[in-house]
Amino acid sequence: MKLDRPIRNLLLILGDQLNEDSSLFHDYDPEQDLLWMAENLEEATYVWSHKIRLVLFFSAMRHFRDLQQSKNRTILYHTIEDPSSRDQGNTFEELLNSDVNSLKPSRIRVVKPGDLRVEKMLCSVSDHHQIPLDILDDTHFYLRPADFTEYSRGKKNLVMEHFYRAQRKRFDILMDEEGQPEGGEWNYDKQNRERFGKDGPGSIPPAPECMPDSCTRDVIEVVEKHFPDHPGTTDSFDWPVTSADAKRALEDFIDNRLPFFGKFEDAMWQNEHLLYHSRLSALLNLKLLNPRTCVDAAVEAFHQEKVPLNSVEGFVRQILGWREFIRGIYFQEMPEYAEANALECEPLDVPTFFWDGETDMACVKDSMKSVLEQAWSHHIPRLMVLGQFAMLLGVHPYKFHEWHMAMYADAIDWVSLPNTLGMSQFGDGGVVGSKPYCASGNYIHKMSNYCKDCPYTYNKAHGENACPFTTLYWDFLDRHQEDFTSNPRMKFQMANLKRKNPEDLQKIKEQAASLRQQLDPKSD
Repeated sequence: MKLDRPIRNLLLILGDQLNEDSSLFHDYDPEQDLLWMAENLEEATYVWSHKIRLVLFFSAMRHFRDLQQSKNRTILYHTIEDPSSRDQGNTFEELLNSDVNSLKPSRIRVVKPGDLRVEKMLCSVSDHHQIPLDILDDTHFYLRPADFTEYSRGKKNLVMEHFYRAQRKRFDILMDEEGQPEGGEWNYDKQNRERFGKDGPGSIPPAPECMPDSCTRDVIEVVEKHFPDHPGTTDSFDWPVTSADAKRALEDFIDNRLPFFGKFEDAMWQNEHLLYHSRLSALLNLKLLNPRTCVDAAVEAFHQEKVPLNSVEGFVRQILGWREFIRGIYFQEMPEYAEANALECEPLDVPTFFWDGETDMACVKDSMKSVLEQAWSHHIPRLMVLGQFAMLLGVHPYKFHEWHMAMYADAIDWVSLPNTLGMSQFGDGGVVGSKPYCASGNYIHKMSNYCKDCPYTYNKAHGENACPFTTLYWDFLDRHQEDFTSNPRMKFQMANLKRKNPEDLQKIKEQAASLRQQLDPKSD
């Protein structure tokens, strides 16, 4: 692109910063500034990305580009298939260096990236060209990283529940006129653990179809051409890729699923992957939806008596509590956090069926079906099926994070790393959660119908047809006795371990070792 005017600010719009109210536009001058966006091979392949994840990012970016052009804003946009872009380099840094060299802007401006790797790279470009780099606050979130630092100052341990209550007060959300929580309780999680009866969830309104338009269809062709061997399929791509479609998805969730979301948020059912969940996380993380819009809509539905309090509170807790807490942990603990390995796991990678779904374990197979077809699953299959299996097996926590980044449409470093390495794998030793999320096959039996048609017996720990979850659960507790004995939240599990017959425990350990050897990708 050749411009006949000097560039005051080169404004970088990253692929997960697609909000029109971005702080990047607060001082925007179309006569002096230039918008810049780029699709490139490095960002698409530094983790082996799911095809749907690639289509979602690229299509949402192109729709955002088109929106800027419709506002007569000049934008330099690099597509993945543009030969001139490939001539400039395959990496984000090479593309940006080339354009900065030719455009010679006075400054580079960007909203704070959600990946410290990207921020480090931008600082390198700035230093190389000796051009100031302005990193702006991300006003999409309720809190800035500095606000979280201020909140955590002087606290020995950070507890999400305490943080969540503080934010409820700070932003006056679900609070009554006396400054007390609506309904008298802060947390209704005890009401949100119901399971479906033997007849299952019944009829649930389907999510609204969001059929690919011509732009998205073009992106699907590009992804199939350039990334044919990547996991997943684009055959049923139906993700919203504009803010308008994202708002319609939110409205549908509020009307059709939020009323029962709380009650059944932990339940699973074979071949029913959405159930009463929202699938809004990716839209929030791309900034196609504002978290305030989601929270306000849910609270308004409660005040109009359309939705029970336990459902609304559970949804608000996910956004105002957990999402903001996780982001605060990321920026406060990084970069050392990425190297955490509290359970001292060997560099074991995820099993091959985490990429192709080829397993006879019913719960894992169905969870992976959701991931492969949608690049998404709700939080219980993520945490208590796929995440738990990886932890019990002994997968290295950062390798599980890399897999999650590759396979989930809503995975961005700031949200994926603390959720996977921390909450799911307990790799941080208790920074995010005070105990590992571990259970035998009995939990999956209780919360789903998977065990009914599974070739394994959920309550059998060793021998023929023993449930791998149950085998690995007892082996996990035995391997980490020193780590968990002093943890008050693991007292019940460790007491049960001590009651195990030594001969049974030895058989369990032998069977677990055999499973680990069979499932080690390096043994193929």
